[in-house]
Amino acid sequence: MRTILITGASSGIGAALARHYAAADTRLVLVARNEPRLAAVAQECRAKGAVAEVAQGDTRDRAAIRRLLAEVDARSPLDLVVVNAAINGGGREGRVETEETAFETADINYTGSLNVMLPALSLMLARGRGQIALMSSLAAYAPLADAPTYSGAKAALVAHGLALRQKVWPLGVKISVVTPGYVKTPMGGELKGWRPLELSADDAAAIIARGLARDRDVVSFPLPLAVLARSVLLLPEWVRRIGLSAFKFNQR
Repeated sequence: MRTILITGASSGIGAALARHYAAADTRLVLVARNEPRLAAVAQECRAKGAVAEVAQGDTRDRAAIRRLLAEVDARSPLDLVVVNAAINGGGREGRVETEETAFETADINYTGSLNVMLPALSLMLARGRGQIALMSSLAAYAPLADAPTYSGAKAALVAHGLALRQKVWPLGVKISVVTPGYVKTPMGGELKGWRPLELSADDAAAIIARGLARDRDVVSFPLPLAVLARSVLLLPEWVRRIGLSAFKFNQR
């Protein structure tokens, strides 16, 4: 039975991936902070034949997350870990984000991701197989003025994930970085602004799963927005500033 652990699984892309992978030959371990929503997603997955376990947890709690990963892996070795939990960050009403928001965003989106990725990687390296997906964003390439810490944390995941991929791929462990554009999720719904080429969470999950099955180093979508985003850092700063001004947003 294939074992897949997903953080941030109570809604959005995490929940959509859980539903996508749910099948009779799959054990899902769903992790999130919102227990009622998590339980509802698990029930949907069980209805599709999967074994679905839930674990309420905060990825900032390094010791608890390490224990959870070790316990799950001891019972059923982890085949895929999707490191997905994140928050938006950003300032309200167009203001610069506060120190508190910046540190919380960095702690969840980057440090929290490492708290999941690194223990999972150690377990997988010990047996010479496994796959990890790091959920980044196109904001890693085209940093958003209204979400500077979010953009920075997602850029760090791209750099960290791709560097580790080079190191561990010969040892049997696969690491992929996922950089979605706009996806219709409750988290995305917190933001008011232009959201071009927005996809449903279910469509995004299908694209991600295909990319992971092919062991892509980076799974970027939608293609037109991905090409534009990845070219942004090559532009002069004044061109980049004007171009990205169209992507301003406010918290609802």
